[in-house]
Amino acid sequence: TGKQSRIANYQITGKQSDTGGVKAFPIEGPLKNERNRLAGMTDEQRAYRKQWLKDQILTEREPRAVPGMYEARHNPIRRFYRAPLDAIFKPLIPVLGYNSAAMYRWFTGKFLMIGAVTLATAYYFKYNAHDWTRKGGWRVIQSNHMKTPGSPDWLAPPERTASSDYASAGFKNSPI
Repeated sequence: TGKQSRIANYQITGKQSDTGGVKAFPIEGPLKNERNRLAGMTDEQRAYRKQWLKDQILTEREPRAVPGMYEARHNPIRRFYRAPLDAIFKPLIPVLGYNSAAMYRWFTGKFLMIGAVTLATAYYFKYNAHDWTRKGGWRVIQSNHMKTPGSPDWLAPPERTASSDYASAGFKNSPI
């Protein structure tokens, strides 16, 4: 019965609501659908619809920035790492417009992250190579170049002749 009650609770639990469990209030009223409007509207409904459409037009003052909304929506760590690019692109909003400035800010951040990852990877491969002095590091193996008939080194002897030439990890070339 314990398993059945868990299943029953799962089945009667509703899905997550977009309105947080509160019944949505349609601000457009019954005239949201075009079919209802075409079926015929009274003068009162026509005036209500006209006023509703007029209310959807924003004035020059809108949308308004609510004080403290940015701090409430973004945690301190996110505000800290976003601060440099926000400081650069905030003065550009009047020139470019909000959407263009936000797009340029987003792409700039992504390109900077890609560049940082590329530089970190190049640094790691350059200064953490595998050699005989350490156990770790990336082991980069270069293959021999292709020798085909007609190339100048077609019949040249191989570059590695002794067994110590293989897997030496740079020991053979060390100054010791």
